[in-house]
Amino acid sequence: MDCPRWRAGYALLARHRLHFELQTPWWHLDAAAALARDFPATTIVLNHTGLPADRSPQGLAGWRRAMELLAREPNVAVKISGLGVPGRRWTPALQAPVVRDAIRIFGVERAMFASNFPVDSLVATFDEIFDGFLEIVRGLPDADRRRLFHDNAVRLYRL
Repeated sequence: MDCPRWRAGYALLARHRLHFELQTPWWHLDAAAALARDFPATTIVLNHTGLPADRSPQGLAGWRRAMELLAREPNVAVKISGLGVPGRRWTPALQAPVVRDAIRIFGVERAMFASNFPVDSLVATFDEIFDGFLEIVRGLPDADRRRLFHDNAVRLYRL
């Protein structure tokens, strides 16, 4: 994200009303935050929640700090998806802390649920994941759930 030639191409996205889909592990989100600051007219959508596969206390603390740094940039949104943890089944209990933190960090205005199928079929069925997302946010107001499951995607992708 700091290569001058790559950034010259990236600069064209705003002119063509395009956004940037970023998939990178959380330890590179400082570079993504700098990119967002340098190109405020381009929306960045972080895929797979910054890849928080390390669920140790230290791993999650690093992920949260990196997500908080990136979320300071108003032109960044997050797709909550791809939350597989190697060797563990996808369950609401396992995913709820990450999902809730991502929503808290970015706010319901800049977060949205997404699918990573068929890759996520390694850890759960589509229905298990979708129903799990519903269960995790059950206590949120209807308008917030609608943003997470529909409205933000419509707005960000200009559907």
